[in-house]
Amino acid sequence: MSSSHSFSRRTFLKGSLAAAISAGIGSSLPLSGTPFRPVEAEAPEQTFQSACPRNCYDTCSILSTVKDGVLKCVAGNPANTYTHGRLCAKGFSYTRSVYSPDRIKYPMRQIGRGSGKWERISWDEAFDVIARKILSIKEEYGSTLPICLNKYSGNFNLLNYSVEGMMSSIGHTTRATGTPCWPAGVDAQTFDFGTIWSNDPEDIVNSKYLILWGVNPAWCSVHTMYFIGEAQKRGCKIVVIDPTLTQTASKADWYIQIKTSTDGALALGMASYILNHNLVDMDWLRQNAKGYEEYFRYLRENITVEWAAKETGIEADVIETLAREYAETKPANIWIGYGMQRHINGGQNVRCIDTLAAMTGNIGKSGGGAQYAQMGTWSIKYNAMTMPPPPDTTTKKDRIININDFGREVLDAQDPPIKMLWIACRNPLAQDPAPAVIKQVFESMDLVVTADLFMTASVAMSDIVLPVTSAFETTGLNVSYWHYWLALNEQAIKPMYETKCDLDIAMGLSAKLNELAPGSCTYPTAGSHEEWLAAEFTPEFMEQFGLANWQELKKGPHKAVKDLIGWQNGKFKTPSGKYEFASETAKEEGHELLPVWADKMKTPDAYPLRLISPHWKLAINSQFQNLDWISDIHPEPTVEIHPETAAQYSVAEGDTVRLYNDTGEAVLKAHLTRMTAPDTLVVYQMWLKDLPFNINATLRAIPADMGKKATGAPGVAFHDNFVAVTKV
Repeated sequence: MSSSHSFSRRTFLKGSLAAAISAGIGSSLPLSGTPFRPVEAEAPEQTFQSACPRNCYDTCSILSTVKDGVLKCVAGNPANTYTHGRLCAKGFSYTRSVYSPDRIKYPMRQIGRGSGKWERISWDEAFDVIARKILSIKEEYGSTLPICLNKYSGNFNLLNYSVEGMMSSIGHTTRATGTPCWPAGVDAQTFDFGTIWSNDPEDIVNSKYLILWGVNPAWCSVHTMYFIGEAQKRGCKIVVIDPTLTQTASKADWYIQIKTSTDGALALGMASYILNHNLVDMDWLRQNAKGYEEYFRYLRENITVEWAAKETGIEADVIETLAREYAETKPANIWIGYGMQRHINGGQNVRCIDTLAAMTGNIGKSGGGAQYAQMGTWSIKYNAMTMPPPPDTTTKKDRIININDFGREVLDAQDPPIKMLWIACRNPLAQDPAPAVIKQVFESMDLVVTADLFMTASVAMSDIVLPVTSAFETTGLNVSYWHYWLALNEQAIKPMYETKCDLDIAMGLSAKLNELAPGSCTYPTAGSHEEWLAAEFTPEFMEQFGLANWQELKKGPHKAVKDLIGWQNGKFKTPSGKYEFASETAKEEGHELLPVWADKMKTPDAYPLRLISPHWKLAINSQFQNLDWISDIHPEPTVEIHPETAAQYSVAEGDTVRLYNDTGEAVLKAHLTRMTAPDTLVVYQMWLKDLPFNINATLRAIPADMGKKATGAPGVAFHDNFVAVTKV
């Protein structure tokens, strides 16, 4: 019975009783033999500080309302001036996520990997199976290197680094290292600036000219749209450069459609125009930059606006107008998106764009800059992850494999081979390139353990599944790689069913290992969540956020009090201490010294259509789209096709089509739209729990040009994927 019906019934009974008493017959009213009891006062509502831990620019501060131990609603925390008390549609679905009937409720063991025959087991049984396998591997191979961790960003709660700490505490293991998201761009800005450091996004209101280059914040950073709108109201011109006419582009003053993967050519064409028309801020360059003379020589000898027009498909007069307006308007700002660096020339394209900000003296300025990301607010102690190996460890270090070519590198690993997987905060079978190869990896293991909330594709191919808590059932701490706010995540409700957070899993497994083999694991086996949280705060971290004590966060989130404008201090973290047009570090890493043009991938004759797979507004990778509240809005995948392209293949709106190449295929319905370019198909990445759909089935693990320097492995060229199409 719903709460509204229950209330109506209670009100009716109270009214009937009052009427009976007034008629003088109350004493004889039958009450089924139960004594009269006064109505108890309803329990008061409680409000908790929460934070969204998803891999998203916005990392929202949340206020969670709990009554009678039930999470009733979530709302944006108005104390956070970036999120302004608002949430996105995904955030508002959290109450359904917590109470979804699809949640994994108990530890389970699968009888026959991939069979779907699951049996419920206790946590002690689960820990016992896992611990005995770890110890047997260590005995057989003399080390724990055959145990592989594949964990990334499904939960960015800083205490979730306990997963890495747990692995370190059993000895050296094999680690999937790198990031699928942003590595080429991180390397690019590392070569140019020394690291990534963007302005506070709230500072966008001070921009007079803003280029949104390959980014769609209307879908992927909705709270930044407020500041973009405010800047626009104050007279800032908003320009969007994108292969697709996105929702963000529809709100801009000027939309420029570019051929995919030619962003560097456009930036070089603009730089050539700026140089040849004396729009360069030479004073800034002389004081702050290195190697600009060499770069200018390259521009004069190799680059013209006409060449850039041919490469990008953008008219020469458009490039000239864009370059002139950008260079003559101060301050001017560029926001570089992650999607445009997911190419074999992606990092070099970002380096070319960075030069525009340097040439015009827009770096280190409020309202200016070349924004990509920031990690300056991540200076926690990482106590939960920095554990020593056991005393009997014979190996010297972890073995590193590329997370973006995980399948092939695991299968190729020898001496020793990889025999056990631990999957956390990831769903590689839905998100990695070449999922058929990933499946081979799962099939080849002695034991696969996955910790998750839902029965994902990766869980379905595991031996043991460990049910984990949602953000509202545990404690945490969250910072952003975009804005400058720090938020505490209080435990709002008790863990549902038999779920545990990753920290408790680490302590529980350590206890079992030491029970079976004393001294085999160094991870602590006790400690409250608040004690673990307190251990993460360094004096520098608290000073950065103006905190005298971490418990001040229980009153609300805090914003950093310094270093909100990237490079305002003029101290770059490059070897020269200056912005480097000519980067010896880049050359040492096997790249070009200068931000020169790197050609895009050639279109194969057999697969003439480029397929890009950007983020969907109601999902983050394979999260959220599995919820019924979200899937009801978009219950099946579609491919966006330009009408002219569709006509070539006799495809009409709603037809079922097959996208294929020599890697794999995907079957889905066609949606005809002029929002995409004629040579480009768009399929938004998502995981639909009831459909055998995975757009990455067509994707090879092609590396991007950069990423290894800063993140440990090159990125993956998600958008250098070419297919053929046929009507089914």
